[in-house]
Amino acid sequence: MQAGHAASGASILKQPKAVWAVAFSCVVAFMGIGLVDPILPAIAADLQATPTETELLFTSYLVITGIAMFFTSWISSRIGAKRTLLIGLGVIVVFATLAGLSGDVESIIGFRAGWGLGNALFISTALATIVGAAAGGSSSAIILYEAALGLGLAIGPLVGGLLGSWSWRGPFFGTAALMAIGFVAIVTLLRTDGVERSVPTKLSAPFRALARPALGILAAAALFYNMGFFVLLAYTPFALVPLGIHSAIALGLVFFGWGVAVAITSVWVAPLLTARMRRTRVLWFVLPLLALDLLALAALIDSAVAVIVGVVVGGLLLGILNTVLTECVMDATDLPRSVASSAYSGVRFLGGAIAPPAAAVLAATVSPSSPFIAGAIAVLIAAAIVVLGRSKLAAADGVAETAEGEAEAIGLGDAA
Repeated sequence: MQAGHAASGASILKQPKAVWAVAFSCVVAFMGIGLVDPILPAIAADLQATPTETELLFTSYLVITGIAMFFTSWISSRIGAKRTLLIGLGVIVVFATLAGLSGDVESIIGFRAGWGLGNALFISTALATIVGAAAGGSSSAIILYEAALGLGLAIGPLVGGLLGSWSWRGPFFGTAALMAIGFVAIVTLLRTDGVERSVPTKLSAPFRALARPALGILAAAALFYNMGFFVLLAYTPFALVPLGIHSAIALGLVFFGWGVAVAITSVWVAPLLTARMRRTRVLWFVLPLLALDLLALAALIDSAVAVIVGVVVGGLLLGILNTVLTECVMDATDLPRSVASSAYSGVRFLGGAIAPPAAAVLAATVSPSSPFIAGAIAVLIAAAIVVLGRSKLAAADGVAETAEGEAEAIGLGDAA
């Protein structure tokens, strides 16, 4: 039993202003991700780009996000969480605006890379800030963070669809405006005395952190899990186009349903499951269900209704997995939260970077259903990693480590 959730349910809404300021900005940040999804086919058509080239909008963004994540804890521990959050938001505003002003897909790909740098500075620091400043323990903080993620992903496609019906440039300018609002919220509401002060970390700390068995196992699982995640998010708009669903508004509505599903299970279902079984057991159960959902999408690729239902069901499963994996990472080691978050997130986003162009290539060279099959295989690999590494994940489950495990952790900590 995970007793922490019993308390977290009552305290999730009773948070300091610092937490609400960052949570609001997280909603805005994740809206920015969802804004782009409904306009991918429009960008491909208007700029005469192939699906593979268009999917590179995700890859450039995620590669830079993943690489930069490894260094965000070093930066934030020296200049402070608030400054790091503001720099991240400012960078996103600049590059989202430049993407909206672009005249070719290559420029957008490049500006999305700059956007990814800002995203890394903001997201990694935001998670550590919320966990450090929240009342009610890390579980309630993570649920709040994942709720912000789900809400942002739900609202983003709707706004993107509406703005995208005017022009594919609209969502980029919309993102810049929303990030500017988030910037103002952080400036006015986040006080530095409400944020957990961190000790400066070494530049190598996130890389050394991955040598911790528990964190290394969870990061490896997240690498493959995120491949399945971004097959569902980035490839599905192209799978829906031949089925007659190609307008920005229609795609926005589909992914609005997906985002609502993510939010619902993040906030309510994940805590119910982890209150009744160990977190790793939840992963054992839900990861194979996600693989089955992806296989169902592959089998029913010619049915628009089936694909839409599969996307929403996938959102329900992703909400659970996002929350549980994040909780596991925050409790898996005694590392500073910013270091654990940087190391885990860096690997996770690199996994997401691989999936979109690989999916487009598979669809073009093998079959439209093959990306979903590949995604299912990746998710099953993630499940196998968690199962095979279960002996090292006692702390991630909230179970006290053995003396041998504690000695190993201390030795690795001294080495760092």
